[in-house]
Parts: sequence; C-alpha cells; structure tokens
Amino acid sequence: MAGTGIPGTPRVLRAMNDRSALDLLVDHGPLTRTRLGELTGLSKPTASQPVSVYKRQVGNVTGRPGPNAQLYEVNPAVAHVAALAVDELGITAAVADITGAVVGEHRVEAEAMAEPVRHRTAELVVEAVEGALAAAGLHQDALRRTVIGTPGALDPRTGTLRYAPHLPGWHSRTLRDDLAALIGTPVVIENDVNLAAVAERHSGAAHDTEDYVPVS
Repeated sequence: MAGTGIPGTPRVLRAMNDRSALDLLVDHGPLTRTRLGELTGLSKPTASQPVSVYKRQVGNVTGRPGPNAQLYEVNPAVAHVAALAVDELGITAAVADITGAVVGEHRVEAEAMAEPVRHRTAELVVEAVEGALAAAGLHQDALRRTVIGTPGALDPRTGTLRYAPHLPGWHSRTLRDDLAALIGTPVVIENDVNLAAVAERHSGAAHDTEDYVPVS
C-alpha cells in the first residue's frame, strides 16, 4: 500500500492471516494445509506460514489418489493466558491454553475491605496466578497475557478503577503496570460485565448474533 504512510503493513497482514488460520484450526479441528488455504482464501505457501508456528501433526488423510496429505491441529501448549475474576471476598485465577481450554485454577480468599488486604492487591493477584500455573504444571514464562475482570467503573484508557468502594485496594494508578512487571505479561483490567458480554458473543448465548444486551 504505497503512499499510505502506514508502517508495518506486511506485519499487520501476517497477523491477520495467522489469526484467521488459528481460528479455523480451533473451530474445525485438524486440517490439511490445502484445506486451510481453501478456507482462508490464502495461497498454499501463505497458509503454511501460520501452520508452521501453531501446528502439530496429528495424522494423514488416506484413501485418495496421490500422496497422503498431512493433517495439522493447533498445538495447545504454544501459548497460555491467565484470566482472573475479582470479588469482595477474593480472587479466582484460571490459566487457559491457546484453544481456550482451562488447564489450571486457583482461588485466593481475601476480604477486600480488610485493612491488611487493601495494601496487598498486587501480591494477592500474583499468588492467584502462580497457584493456577502450579495447578496446570506450568511456569510463569508460559503466560502471554493476563486479563482481570473487576466490578466497578474503569477508565478505559488507563485501566484505573474509578469507582468501586468495595475494592479499595484496586484504585492505585500504577496497579496495572505493577502487575505487568510482576507477572511478566501485558495486563488488561476490564469491567467484569463487559468481559461476560464478550464471552457470550464468542461462545455463549449471543454466538453469531450481531446485536444483544447482557443483563447483570
């Protein structure tokens, strides 16, 4: 796209191709590179690029003329994410693999209004994440991203909790950066109902629905 002034366009296109191929492998299961190219509309060499990153061979297609085509599926261990749900009584953490399957969970009980707790927010989050990683048999370097759902109104630009009097320890302006440094991944803090709405759109009652209203 010469003349657009937009740097890194090949990288953006590559990321889009990767995401398209990954979604298809997750949704449809094992695919050949040829079939992956047909579903994405990409050439076979281009379709092979994301497959080489995320794939693992799981067998061959037999019973038809020509060489047996290799079947590939997503390698679940290629990346993991941590998701946390915060409430007045504690923090629940779950670790999921790249397919979305939960592989480890851990709950830290901590009454948010208690005086000692409000000064230990980052420490408690890390404890929850480490517990979920241990349950999954994984090390911290397996994580690629951490998403935290909390009640209350957040500043969408900074991720700072603007109003949640029942979660006093979550109001620090530096909390997101502090957590990113401690956990070792980018951290997103979002309203829990917004995240529930995204989940419903992805794989719940609102799947394949353009317009919907979640009620909490």
